[in-house]
Amino acid sequence: MDHETREFEPRRSGSFGQASSASSSLRRHSSNLSFAIHHQVEDDNECESVSEAGDIGDRALYTHRYSESGRHSLSFDNVTETGVVAPIQEDTASPVSPSTSQIIFSLSTDAIHPSEEKKKEHEKEAPGLWKYILCLLTLAIFGILGVLTRYGLEKLFGQEVVGATSDQNYMYPDLPSNMVGSFLMGWFGVVFKDDITKVSDALAIGLTTGFLGSLTTFSGWNQKMVDLSREGRWVFAFLGILIGLLLAASSIVFGIHTAKGFKWILRRLNTSSNGVVSRCINIRNLHERYWLLTCMVMMLLILGVLLGVFGSLAKSKFENDSTEARLFLACIVGPLGVWIRWFLARYNGRGRSLKWIPFGTLTANILAACAMAALATLKKAVDTKTFDTVATALQFGLLGCLSTVSTFIAEFHKMMQSEHPWMAYAYAMITFGISFVLGTLIYSVPSWAKGYH
Repeated sequence: MDHETREFEPRRSGSFGQASSASSSLRRHSSNLSFAIHHQVEDDNECESVSEAGDIGDRALYTHRYSESGRHSLSFDNVTETGVVAPIQEDTASPVSPSTSQIIFSLSTDAIHPSEEKKKEHEKEAPGLWKYILCLLTLAIFGILGVLTRYGLEKLFGQEVVGATSDQNYMYPDLPSNMVGSFLMGWFGVVFKDDITKVSDALAIGLTTGFLGSLTTFSGWNQKMVDLSREGRWVFAFLGILIGLLLAASSIVFGIHTAKGFKWILRRLNTSSNGVVSRCINIRNLHERYWLLTCMVMMLLILGVLLGVFGSLAKSKFENDSTEARLFLACIVGPLGVWIRWFLARYNGRGRSLKWIPFGTLTANILAACAMAALATLKKAVDTKTFDTVATALQFGLLGCLSTVSTFIAEFHKMMQSEHPWMAYAYAMITFGISFVLGTLIYSVPSWAKGYH
């Protein structure tokens, strides 16, 4: 009996040792898996963040982007039954640690897929019709201001005054406006954006998406490079793309640094914007409905006056085929381009496998570049003063506002600051490559074939 007991003890001990070894193996495997999942989630969050750096469209109106963002700060070291994350702890009393499947499936599904109650709460926080209309009106007004400012900068730095830019050079006419817009994006789209948003979502959207997005234009930039390549000036076209990108990227960095310096001066002078922001928020929240209604009526009146004035001026100048007629028509059609770009911006960060690509901004820029090239081809084919006036107004107003450099540069800068700076270069190459190739096919090839001058 003792002999049997002595023979059995080693076998039992060996069995326990195997169980302990299996337990350690499972713990190591689950730890490695949880680290991989955690790293994957952080990488997805970063990709989504850089894609949403410039604009997210009407999604910005939501106070809590609960179901939209899909972004959760979770640690996958261990998950309790309630979905609360806790580090893995070894249980000395039990030789077997939780299995991999237990760790994965113990994650609360509500953390990944919001429950119906959460969705209903999110819908209650969604902006009402008044707030949405206010944003559309604000975008239209600031978009018109962006068109006027872009026109002024083009004339100021053009051959008539300063003489720094030209249609026949890589210093293209829209370069000053792209640089100024990128610089101001560093101020109002990066450093002071949160402060402006606290005061008014419509104001923040109007300044960044409306004014700065319309002040800068990608389609005009791309078309000038296509023009140069059509004339055989391929070196100038390459330099125009490269220098334009470098100057715009440097402008937003300079804007961010100067804005931070200004904010530091305000703190040193004890005149922080927090007090002003708090007072504005209190006034707005006191009677929010009246605040929205008043702002909406004011913006509607301003937009009506602007469209009426520009419409009358365009009608009076149209017969003379003057530059002013093109400008006034561009101001009338400009808001439509802003609205389309704002709608497309909702798809930034929404890609499944390529979340780091801002598909909304990319689509807007490529679409505007193709339409710009198509109108340029039609202008040469039709060759009438009336069509030239209307097409030029659509190019400068509608397509100039549909495309943007300020948002593109904000996304490019965010990618450069991320852990994967290669995304910035890939994004720029995709944007310029597709736009330039399609522009060449739509504009240059027919011009070469038909012999247009």
